[in-house]
Amino acid sequence: MNRLFSGLDKAAAIIAAVSGGPDSIAMMHLLARWNQRSDPCTILVATIDHGLRPEAAEEAVFVAGEASSLGLAHRTLVWTGTKPASRLQERARAARYALLVGLAHETGASHLVTAHTLDDQAETILMRISKGSGLAGLGGMRAERDRDGIRHHRPLLDYPKSALLDLCQAEGWPFVTDPSNTDDRFTRVRWRKVMPVLAAEGLTAERLAELARRVRQAEEALDLKTGEAFLRAKPVPDDTGLTIDAAVLGIEPFEIALRVLMKSLSQAGLALDHSRLQRLETCTARLRDAVLRRQALRMTIAGALLDLGRDGSLRIAPETPRRRGR
Repeated sequence: MNRLFSGLDKAAAIIAAVSGGPDSIAMMHLLARWNQRSDPCTILVATIDHGLRPEAAEEAVFVAGEASSLGLAHRTLVWTGTKPASRLQERARAARYALLVGLAHETGASHLVTAHTLDDQAETILMRISKGSGLAGLGGMRAERDRDGIRHHRPLLDYPKSALLDLCQAEGWPFVTDPSNTDDRFTRVRWRKVMPVLAAEGLTAERLAELARRVRQAEEALDLKTGEAFLRAKPVPDDTGLTIDAAVLGIEPFEIALRVLMKSLSQAGLALDHSRLQRLETCTARLRDAVLRRQALRMTIAGALLDLGRDGSLRIAPETPRRRGR
Protein backbone atom coordinates (compact mmCIF):
# COMPACT_ATOMS: atom_id res chain seq x y z
CA MET A 1 0.00 0.00 0.00
CA ASN A 2 2.76 2.45 0.91
CA ARG A 3 4.60 1.66 -2.34
CA LEU A 4 1.41 2.09 -4.39
CA PHE A 5 0.85 5.63 -3.13
CA SER A 6 4.42 6.62 -2.31
CA GLY A 7 4.23 9.52 -4.76
CA LEU A 8 1.56 11.10 -2.58
CA ASP A 9 3.57 11.17 0.66
CA LYS A 10 4.21 14.91 0.46
CA ALA A 11 0.81 15.90 -0.92
CA ALA A 12 -0.78 18.96 0.64
CA ALA A 13 -4.22 17.60 -0.30
CA ILE A 14 -5.49 15.12 -2.90
CA ILE A 15 -8.29 15.14 -5.47
CA ALA A 16 -9.35 11.56 -6.23
CA ALA A 17 -11.31 11.20 -9.47
CA VAL A 18 -13.91 8.47 -8.94
CA SER A 19 -16.54 7.62 -11.55
CA GLY A 20 -18.10 4.71 -9.69
CA GLY A 21 -16.67 1.95 -11.87
CA PRO A 22 -14.68 -0.90 -10.30
CA ASP A 23 -11.29 0.67 -11.13
CA SER A 24 -11.94 3.98 -9.39
CA ILE A 25 -13.94 2.43 -6.55
CA ALA A 26 -11.02 0.11 -5.78
CA MET A 27 -8.64 3.09 -5.90
CA MET A 28 -10.84 5.08 -3.50
CA HIS A 29 -10.95 2.26 -0.96
CA LEU A 30 -7.20 1.66 -1.22
CA LEU A 31 -6.52 5.39 -0.82
CA ALA A 32 -8.68 5.46 2.30
CA ARG A 33 -6.72 2.55 3.78
CA TRP A 34 -3.40 4.18 2.90
CA ASN A 35 -4.57 7.38 4.58
CA GLN A 36 -5.07 5.60 7.91
CA ARG A 37 -1.64 6.68 9.06
CA SER A 38 -0.19 8.93 11.70
CA ASP A 39 -0.13 11.92 9.35
CA PRO A 40 -3.29 11.64 7.19
CA CYS A 41 -3.83 13.82 4.14
CA THR A 42 -7.03 15.58 3.11
CA ILE A 43 -8.67 13.60 0.29
CA LEU A 44 -11.55 15.06 -1.72
CA VAL A 45 -13.35 12.61 -4.00
CA ALA A 46 -14.61 14.15 -7.25
CA THR A 47 -17.08 12.71 -9.74
CA ILE A 48 -17.62 14.23 -13.18
CA ASP A 49 -21.13 14.40 -14.60
CA HIS A 50 -20.53 15.00 -18.30
CA GLY A 51 -24.23 15.64 -18.88
CA LEU A 52 -24.29 12.92 -21.52
CA ARG A 53 -26.28 10.22 -19.70
CA PRO A 54 -29.29 10.61 -17.40
CA GLU A 55 -27.82 7.96 -15.07
CA ALA A 56 -24.69 10.04 -14.42
CA ALA A 57 -26.29 12.18 -11.70
CA GLU A 58 -27.41 9.05 -9.81
CA GLU A 59 -23.94 7.54 -10.15
CA ALA A 60 -22.43 10.68 -8.63
CA VAL A 61 -24.82 10.36 -5.67
CA PHE A 62 -23.76 6.70 -5.32
CA VAL A 63 -20.06 7.67 -5.24
CA ALA A 64 -20.80 10.40 -2.71
CA GLY A 65 -22.39 7.82 -0.43
CA GLU A 66 -19.47 5.40 -0.78
CA ALA A 67 -16.99 8.18 -0.10
CA SER A 68 -18.92 9.27 2.96
CA SER A 69 -18.82 5.72 4.34
CA LEU A 70 -15.02 5.99 4.20
CA GLY A 71 -14.98 9.40 5.87
CA LEU A 72 -14.12 11.20 2.63
CA ALA A 73 -15.65 14.42 1.35
CA HIS A 74 -17.16 14.41 -2.15
CA ARG A 75 -17.84 16.93 -4.89
CA THR A 76 -19.79 16.47 -8.14
CA LEU A 77 -18.48 18.52 -11.07
CA VAL A 78 -20.77 19.07 -14.06
CA TRP A 79 -19.64 19.64 -17.64
CA THR A 80 -22.13 22.25 -18.78
CA GLY A 81 -22.84 23.83 -22.15
CA THR A 82 -23.46 22.47 -25.62
CA LYS A 83 -21.80 19.13 -26.25
CA PRO A 84 -19.67 18.63 -29.40
CA ALA A 85 -21.03 16.57 -32.28
CA SER A 86 -17.61 15.07 -33.06
CA ARG A 87 -14.57 13.80 -31.10
CA LEU A 88 -16.86 13.54 -28.09
CA GLN A 89 -14.67 11.34 -25.89
CA GLU A 90 -11.56 13.41 -26.62
CA ARG A 91 -13.30 16.66 -25.75
CA ALA A 92 -15.01 15.15 -22.73
CA ARG A 93 -11.59 14.07 -21.50
CA ALA A 94 -10.24 17.62 -21.90
CA ALA A 95 -13.26 19.03 -20.06
CA ARG A 96 -12.85 16.43 -17.32
CA TYR A 97 -9.25 17.38 -16.60
CA ALA A 98 -10.06 21.07 -16.75
CA LEU A 99 -12.72 20.56 -14.07
CA LEU A 100 -10.50 18.38 -11.88
CA VAL A 101 -7.48 20.68 -12.10
CA GLY A 102 -9.73 23.67 -11.45
CA LEU A 103 -11.07 21.97 -8.32
CA ALA A 104 -7.51 21.23 -7.17
CA HIS A 105 -6.55 24.89 -7.50
CA GLU A 106 -9.77 25.99 -5.80
CA THR A 107 -9.27 23.72 -2.78
CA GLY A 108 -5.49 23.98 -2.46
CA ALA A 109 -4.87 20.36 -3.46
CA SER A 110 -1.42 19.58 -4.81
CA HIS A 111 -2.17 16.17 -6.33
CA LEU A 112 -4.75 14.58 -8.61
CA VAL A 113 -5.19 10.79 -8.61
CA THR A 114 -6.94 8.78 -11.33
CA ALA A 115 -7.54 5.05 -11.70
CA HIS A 116 -6.05 4.36 -15.13
CA THR A 117 -5.04 0.71 -15.47
CA LEU A 118 -2.73 -1.49 -17.51
CA ASP A 119 -5.59 -2.11 -19.95
CA ASP A 120 -6.14 1.63 -20.38
CA GLN A 121 -2.43 1.99 -21.13
CA ALA A 122 -2.53 -0.74 -23.79
CA GLU A 123 -5.61 0.75 -25.45
CA THR A 124 -4.00 4.19 -25.48
CA ILE A 125 -0.87 2.86 -27.19
CA LEU A 126 -2.89 1.02 -29.84
CA MET A 127 -4.96 4.13 -30.54
CA ARG A 128 -1.83 6.20 -30.95
CA ILE A 129 -0.21 3.65 -33.24
CA SER A 130 -3.32 3.74 -35.44
CA LYS A 131 -3.03 7.53 -35.68
CA GLY A 132 0.62 7.42 -36.76
CA SER A 133 2.05 8.65 -33.48
CA GLY A 134 5.74 9.37 -33.03
CA LEU A 135 7.88 8.04 -30.19
CA ALA A 136 6.49 10.47 -27.63
CA GLY A 137 2.98 9.12 -28.14
CA LEU A 138 4.10 5.50 -28.01
CA GLY A 139 5.43 6.12 -24.52
CA GLY A 140 1.80 5.96 -23.42
CA MET A 141 0.47 7.50 -20.25
CA ARG A 142 2.98 8.48 -17.58
CA ALA A 143 2.53 7.29 -14.02
CA GLU A 144 3.13 10.89 -12.96
CA ARG A 145 2.93 14.20 -14.80
CA ASP A 146 2.22 17.87 -14.27
CA ARG A 147 -1.14 19.43 -15.13
CA ASP A 148 -1.06 23.20 -14.74
CA GLY A 149 0.91 22.97 -11.52
CA ILE A 150 -0.98 19.95 -10.15
CA ARG A 151 0.82 16.58 -9.91
CA HIS A 152 -1.27 13.93 -11.64
CA HIS A 153 -0.65 10.38 -10.37
CA ARG A 154 -1.84 7.11 -11.90
CA PRO A 155 -0.96 4.57 -9.17
CA LEU A 156 -2.81 1.63 -10.80
CA LEU A 157 -1.15 1.84 -14.20
CA ASP A 158 0.65 -1.50 -13.72
CA TYR A 159 -2.51 -3.37 -12.67
CA PRO A 160 -5.06 -4.99 -15.02
CA LYS A 161 -8.75 -4.14 -14.76
CA SER A 162 -9.54 -7.77 -13.96
CA ALA A 163 -7.47 -7.58 -10.75
CA LEU A 164 -9.38 -4.51 -9.58
CA LEU A 165 -12.72 -6.07 -10.46
CA ASP A 166 -11.75 -9.18 -8.50
CA LEU A 167 -10.72 -7.00 -5.56
CA CYS A 168 -14.07 -5.19 -5.51
CA GLN A 169 -15.96 -8.47 -5.62
CA ALA A 170 -13.79 -10.08 -2.95
CA GLU A 171 -14.13 -7.09 -0.61
CA GLY A 172 -17.81 -6.52 -1.33
CA TRP A 173 -17.26 -3.00 -2.63
CA PRO A 174 -20.24 -2.02 -4.81
CA PHE A 175 -19.66 -0.28 -8.13
CA VAL A 176 -21.58 0.88 -11.19
CA THR A 177 -21.29 -0.11 -14.84
CA ASP A 178 -21.09 2.61 -17.47
CA PRO A 179 -22.86 1.46 -20.69
CA SER A 180 -20.63 3.76 -22.76
CA ASN A 181 -17.78 1.34 -22.01
CA THR A 182 -19.35 -1.07 -24.50
CA ASP A 183 -20.57 1.51 -27.04
CA ASP A 184 -18.97 0.81 -30.43
CA ARG A 185 -19.31 4.45 -31.45
CA PHE A 186 -16.20 5.16 -29.41
CA THR A 187 -12.72 4.35 -30.70
CA ARG A 188 -11.41 3.12 -27.35
CA VAL A 189 -14.27 0.65 -27.03
CA ARG A 190 -13.57 -0.79 -30.48
CA TRP A 191 -9.90 -1.25 -29.60
CA ARG A 192 -10.93 -2.82 -26.29
CA LYS A 193 -12.85 -5.47 -28.20
CA VAL A 194 -9.84 -6.17 -30.43
CA MET A 195 -7.50 -6.69 -27.47
CA PRO A 196 -8.35 -10.39 -26.86
CA VAL A 197 -7.53 -11.19 -30.50
CA LEU A 198 -4.18 -9.41 -30.25
CA ALA A 199 -3.43 -11.07 -26.92
CA ALA A 200 -3.99 -14.50 -28.49
CA GLU A 201 -1.15 -13.64 -30.90
CA GLY A 202 1.11 -12.56 -28.04
CA LEU A 203 0.41 -8.81 -28.14
CA THR A 204 -0.87 -8.59 -24.58
CA ALA A 205 -1.53 -5.50 -22.51
CA GLU A 206 1.61 -6.33 -20.52
CA ARG A 207 3.78 -6.38 -23.64
CA LEU A 208 2.32 -3.13 -24.91
CA ALA A 209 3.05 -1.55 -21.53
CA GLU A 210 6.61 -2.89 -21.70
CA LEU A 211 6.96 -1.33 -25.15
CA ALA A 212 5.80 1.99 -23.69
CA ARG A 213 8.37 1.71 -20.89
CA ARG A 214 11.21 1.13 -23.35
CA VAL A 215 10.03 4.00 -25.54
CA ARG A 216 10.07 6.31 -22.52
CA GLN A 217 13.67 5.26 -21.83
CA ALA A 218 14.59 6.14 -25.41
CA GLU A 219 12.68 9.41 -25.05
CA GLU A 220 14.77 10.38 -22.03
CA ALA A 221 17.99 9.93 -24.02
CA LEU A 222 16.61 11.79 -27.04
CA ASP A 223 15.37 14.65 -24.86
CA LEU A 224 18.82 14.98 -23.31
CA LYS A 225 20.52 15.14 -26.70
CA THR A 226 17.87 17.55 -27.98
CA GLY A 227 18.55 19.89 -25.06
CA GLU A 228 22.26 19.87 -25.84
CA ALA A 229 21.65 20.54 -29.55
CA PHE A 230 19.19 23.33 -28.74
CA LEU A 231 21.83 25.11 -26.66
CA ARG A 232 24.30 24.80 -29.54
CA ALA A 233 21.70 26.53 -31.72
CA LYS A 234 22.24 29.62 -29.50
CA PRO A 235 18.55 30.55 -29.09
CA VAL A 236 17.85 34.27 -28.75
CA PRO A 237 14.32 35.05 -27.57
CA ASP A 238 12.64 38.42 -27.99
CA ASP A 239 9.22 39.93 -27.41
CA THR A 240 7.52 38.13 -30.30
CA GLY A 241 9.51 35.00 -31.03
CA LEU A 242 12.86 33.28 -31.16
CA THR A 243 15.94 33.14 -33.41
CA ILE A 244 18.27 30.14 -33.61
CA ASP A 245 21.35 29.13 -35.56
CA ALA A 246 19.77 26.60 -37.92
CA ALA A 247 23.13 25.00 -38.77
CA VAL A 248 22.28 22.51 -36.02
CA LEU A 249 19.35 21.26 -38.08
CA GLY A 250 21.68 20.23 -40.87
CA ILE A 251 24.30 18.62 -38.63
CA GLU A 252 22.22 16.56 -36.21
CA PRO A 253 20.42 13.30 -37.05
CA PHE A 254 16.93 13.93 -38.39
CA GLU A 255 15.12 12.96 -35.16
CA ILE A 256 17.21 15.39 -33.11
CA ALA A 257 16.74 18.14 -35.72
CA LEU A 258 12.98 17.54 -35.59
CA ARG A 259 12.95 17.83 -31.81
CA VAL A 260 15.09 20.98 -31.86
CA LEU A 261 12.52 22.55 -34.18
CA MET A 262 9.68 21.46 -31.89
CA LYS A 263 11.51 22.82 -28.85
CA SER A 264 12.19 26.08 -30.68
CA LEU A 265 8.50 26.44 -31.54
CA SER A 266 7.63 25.76 -27.91
CA GLN A 267 10.15 28.32 -26.64
CA ALA A 268 8.64 30.84 -29.06
CA GLY A 269 5.22 30.18 -27.53
CA LEU A 270 4.02 28.25 -30.58
CA ALA A 271 3.95 24.67 -29.31
CA LEU A 272 2.14 22.25 -31.61
CA ASP A 273 0.42 19.02 -30.66
CA HIS A 274 1.77 15.70 -31.88
CA SER A 275 -1.07 15.30 -34.38
CA ARG A 276 0.94 17.62 -36.65
CA LEU A 277 3.98 15.37 -36.60
CA GLN A 278 3.94 14.67 -40.34
CA ARG A 279 3.80 18.38 -41.14
CA LEU A 280 6.64 19.04 -38.68
CA GLU A 281 8.71 16.32 -40.33
CA THR A 282 8.15 17.95 -43.73
CA CYS A 283 9.19 21.34 -42.37
CA THR A 284 12.31 19.86 -40.79
CA ALA A 285 13.31 18.15 -44.04
CA ARG A 286 12.88 21.38 -46.04
CA LEU A 287 14.81 23.43 -43.49
CA ARG A 288 17.67 20.93 -43.40
CA ASP A 289 17.92 20.96 -47.18
CA ALA A 290 17.88 24.78 -47.31
CA VAL A 291 20.52 25.04 -44.55
CA LEU A 292 22.87 22.67 -46.40
CA ARG A 293 22.35 24.60 -49.66
CA ARG A 294 22.65 27.95 -47.87
CA GLN A 295 19.32 29.05 -49.27
CA ALA A 296 16.69 31.35 -47.77
CA LEU A 297 13.32 29.81 -47.00
CA ARG A 298 9.99 30.98 -45.60
CA MET A 299 7.17 28.68 -44.56
CA THR A 300 4.30 28.53 -42.12
CA ILE A 301 2.89 25.85 -39.87
CA ALA A 302 -0.25 26.19 -37.74
CA GLY A 303 0.15 29.88 -37.02
CA ALA A 304 3.96 29.94 -36.91
CA LEU A 305 6.14 31.70 -39.48
CA LEU A 306 9.58 30.14 -40.05
CA ASP A 307 11.98 32.54 -41.78
CA LEU A 308 15.39 31.08 -42.65
CA GLY A 309 18.08 33.49 -43.85
CA ARG A 310 21.00 32.65 -46.12
CA ASP A 311 23.29 33.15 -43.13
CA GLY A 312 21.61 30.20 -41.41
CA SER A 313 19.62 32.21 -38.87
CA LEU A 314 16.10 30.90 -38.37
CA ARG A 315 13.50 33.33 -37.07
CA ILE A 316 10.37 31.76 -35.51
CA ALA A 317 7.42 34.03 -34.75
CA PRO A 318 3.62 34.07 -34.89
CA GLU A 319 2.24 34.27 -38.40
CA THR A 320 0.54 37.61 -39.08
CA PRO A 321 -3.20 37.40 -39.95
CA ARG A 322 -2.73 38.64 -43.52
CA ARG A 323 -0.18 35.89 -44.24
CA ARG A 324 -2.17 33.05 -42.74
CA GLY A 325 -3.17 30.39 -45.23
CA ARG A 326 -0.77 31.50 -47.94
